[in-house]
Amino acid sequence: MALGTTRRRSPDQARWGTYAILFAIIIVSIFPLYWSVVVSSRDQSAIGRYPPPLVPGGSLWDNLEKAFEQGNFGLALTNSVIVAGTITIAVVFTSTLAGFAFAKLTFRGRGGLFAAVVGTMLVPTQLAIIPLYIMVTQWFGWSNDLRGVIVPALVSAFGVFFMRQYLYSAMPTELLEAGRVDGASTLRIYWSVVLPIARPGAAVLGLLTFITYWNDLFWPLILLNTQNPTVQVAIANTRSGIEVDYSLVLAGTVIATFPMLIVFLVLGRQIIGGIMQGAVKG
Repeated sequence: MALGTTRRRSPDQARWGTYAILFAIIIVSIFPLYWSVVVSSRDQSAIGRYPPPLVPGGSLWDNLEKAFEQGNFGLALTNSVIVAGTITIAVVFTSTLAGFAFAKLTFRGRGGLFAAVVGTMLVPTQLAIIPLYIMVTQWFGWSNDLRGVIVPALVSAFGVFFMRQYLYSAMPTELLEAGRVDGASTLRIYWSVVLPIARPGAAVLGLLTFITYWNDLFWPLILLNTQNPTVQVAIANTRSGIEVDYSLVLAGTVIATFPMLIVFLVLGRQIIGGIMQGAVKG
């Protein structure tokens, strides 16, 4: 070998090294869910056992049944589907419509309005909890009511910003001009031109929104009680006793995880398509 030369790795070695890194990342990512299944399939003593058990036991269905009975998880799952699903549909629709207006339409005050929308993202959620609680419970009478959880979240400043940025770069202005030449109205252009182009970005926004409000605990815990909980409130209620049954808590966690996996599987193709579309344009 000549002096000063370096030995290069073959393409096969680089490929297998990449596979090894990806496999390690997958294991690290999946292990918390697997550990939740292991603990939820055993009794309470498994959480403090050393060495810890790594194989699921035979009590999974018993613990799941106990979680549904004691934690009211049947109603909690229904409430969470209603809350997260309604908010996701509303946020995707309003954010796509407003993002299209801010990205491609010209009207007076567009810059100031967009700055005001983005500025609301700077206000911490906790700062508005007290006035929001007074308004929801005293003005509208929505105490322990799912409407009090849903209505304040129907519009998202982040969603408007996200879809504006996406449509600004993904949608050619020539398509809008062609639609106007053909005599299409703005709403017709939005429905026939903007929505198909916005589908990958809307899928990403929908997934992020669904996960956010499916996992939301702070506001539902304040507004709802144990008789009408969301799934995260139900999980929190299982930890309210003097002695916490972690097998029951993690059984509820397993129950709460599967709907998010289903949503990801449904929207995964659109998300991957959006990533690939951005990579090709880049």
